[in-house]
Amino acid sequence: MISLKKQNQGFTIVELLIVIVVIGILALLVITTYSGIQAKARNSKRQTDVQSIQTQLEAWFSQNGYYPSLTDMTTGTATSPFTATWVATNMKSLDQTALTDPSNPTSSKALVAAAVAKSYSYDVKTSTDTSCEADHTTCAKYTLTATYEGQVNGQSTYTKSNLD
Repeated sequence: MISLKKQNQGFTIVELLIVIVVIGILALLVITTYSGIQAKARNSKRQTDVQSIQTQLEAWFSQNGYYPSLTDMTTGTATSPFTATWVATNMKSLDQTALTDPSNPTSSKALVAAAVAKSYSYDVKTSTDTSCEADHTTCAKYTLTATYEGQVNGQSTYTKSNLD
């Protein structure tokens, strides 16, 4: 005989929990992968920025016979650290965003003296490794440094020095 009883159809709590856990795991994988891709992109931007700054510094050196001091590279106004500065005047082809770390875009567009996270550092010295801030025409070598997010090829910083 055929039963005309209506069967209850639906999902059990266990089935629903399994689906929720699987969706949660997939969401976690997507978020983790996405943040890793963003960090890689910012690290690539850091490398590009440091190389751009190095190119401009070498061009300045070839024309003037010395590198600009840190004071020269960071001169600006309180409200506009890049507009009408020494860098904007003397390194016109340098992109304005090249002095700003990509993970800290609201920071001032200026180099710092020591390597720290979320900033680019510019350590410039005389040929005898002393400060050249008092007489910027004695600046003979430099080191540009950007700090990575995590590590790239086993390194936590990206460093470029003068070419000679």
